[in-house]
Amino acid sequence: MDYTKIKTFGALKDAGYSPKTIKEELRQNLIRKIRAQETVFEGVHGYEHTVIPELQRAILSKHNINLLGLRGQAKTRLARLMVQLLDEYIPVVEGSEINDDPFNPLSRYADELLREKGDDTPISWLHRSERFAEKLATPDVTVADLIGDVDPIKAASLKLSYADDRVIHFGMIPRANRSIFVINELPDLQARIQVALFNILQEGDIQIRGFKLRLPLDVQFVFTANPEDYTNRGSIVTPLKDRIGSQILTHYPTSMAVAKTITEQEAGLEAAQKEHIYVPELARDIIEQISFEARESEYIDAKSGVSARMSITAFQNLLSTAELRMLKTGDTTTTVRLGDFMGIIPAITGKVELVYEGEQEGAAAVALQLIESAIKNLFPTLFPKIEKLEKENEQYPYDEIVGWFLESDGIELSDELRDTDYKQTLDQVGPLHAIIQRYQPETKPEDVYFLCEFVLWGLTLHNKLSKYRLDDGMQFHDNFRGYLRDNI
Repeated sequence: MDYTKIKTFGALKDAGYSPKTIKEELRQNLIRKIRAQETVFEGVHGYEHTVIPELQRAILSKHNINLLGLRGQAKTRLARLMVQLLDEYIPVVEGSEINDDPFNPLSRYADELLREKGDDTPISWLHRSERFAEKLATPDVTVADLIGDVDPIKAASLKLSYADDRVIHFGMIPRANRSIFVINELPDLQARIQVALFNILQEGDIQIRGFKLRLPLDVQFVFTANPEDYTNRGSIVTPLKDRIGSQILTHYPTSMAVAKTITEQEAGLEAAQKEHIYVPELARDIIEQISFEARESEYIDAKSGVSARMSITAFQNLLSTAELRMLKTGDTTTTVRLGDFMGIIPAITGKVELVYEGEQEGAAAVALQLIESAIKNLFPTLFPKIEKLEKENEQYPYDEIVGWFLESDGIELSDELRDTDYKQTLDQVGPLHAIIQRYQPETKPEDVYFLCEFVLWGLTLHNKLSKYRLDDGMQFHDNFRGYLRDNI
C-alpha cells in the first residue's frame, strides 16, 4: 500500500501503518532481499565471501557496526549502501527537527503538537536518501557538534530562560534520529567525546549541559577506523568498543580479476577516451600488479596501506597520457603503449607513504621501481623465464632479439611518435614478432605491438638489453652500448 498520500496522523493509524525501528527496517529489508536473491551491496567487489556475510550477520543481529581496515577498502561505501536497506519513505511529524515518529514522539515540539491536534497532526514523508548522516572525526569535533548545546540566540528570540529545554540546539546525532549515522576515523575522536557516545549507544540517552533529557534515539551507528590509528593518532576507548556490536575487518582485493573490475567501475572515463583509445588487457594487468607490488614493497609503509584509488587514478593517467599524444600527433585513434606508463608516476607518488629508505630513494624513483617490478613479475606468465646464468653454446629463446641489438644501433621510441611510426620502429626488430607468434599465438592483432614493447622491457629488466630514459621517450640498445653510455 502507498502510504505517502496520507497527510495526517489519524489517517495513518486508520490505514494500519505499523512503525518500525531503523534496525528492524534494515533487518526485514535484508531478509526480503536475500530471499529474493537480490544483490544487497551493489558495486562492492571481492567481499562476497568475507566482509559482506559478516555485515549481513551484524544487520540481522541489529548491531551497531565498526568497519576496521586500511584506506581505500570501501568502508564508507559499504555504510552508504546500507541506505538501500531502509524503507523508501517513513512518516515524521511535520516540522520536527529530529524526525519524530508520530507514534513515538521524542521532542517537546512533536509531543505538544500531537497533544494539541491529535489525529489532525500533520505528517510528512522522509525519503531514505535523506536518512544518512556522516561526520569525519577530527580532534576539533566537540560534544556540541555531535550531541547539542544551549543556543543563546534561540533563548533571546523566544524570550526563554536557559533552564527551558526549548533553548537546546540539537547536534548531528539527534538530528539523525531514525537514520544511519556514520563516524569516519573514529580513533581520531578525542576520548572525552567518545565517552559522550556511551549512553547513546547503550540506552539512547543524551546529555546536554545540565538538562535532564532522555531521548531514546533510534539511530543505526556505523563507525570506520584504520588499524594504524590505534597507535599513531589515538584509540577507541574500551567501554565504547564494548558497546559496538560487531567489528568487521575489511581488506584489499586478493585477485587480479577483482582489482580490474573495481578499477574499471570506478575510473569514470570520458566517452571520447573509451571510444578512441584502445587498452590492451595486459596494460590493465600491469596497472593492478603495480598496486600488488606496492603493498609488498620495502620502501612503502605497509601500516598505511595502498588504496585501491591508486590503481584508479593510475589508470586514468594512463588513458590521459595516450590521449595527449593522440591530440598532439593528430591521430584520431590510438593504443596505449608501455611507454605511456611513465605518465602514471604522479598518480603513484601521491598515493603511497614512504618509509625512511623510500624517502632516500625518492618518490619518483620508487614509483618507477614499482612499474618495473610489475612488468618483471608478469613477464614469466607470458614468455619463457629468463635465467640469470646461461650455459655457453646453448640456444635460448631470446638470443635472436639480443643478437639483433648487438648488430644495430638500437631503437628509440619517442613519447609522441605517431602510431604508424611507432609500429614501423618496432617492426625493425624482426625477431620480436617471431617470439610473440611462438609463445603467444592467440594474441589479438591490436595487442601485438604492446606485447613487442613488453618483451623489450622484460629483457632490459633481466639485464639482457639496456634501456635509457630520454627527455621525450625511451631508447633500447645492447648492454655494451648501455655500459658505455653510463660510464662516459
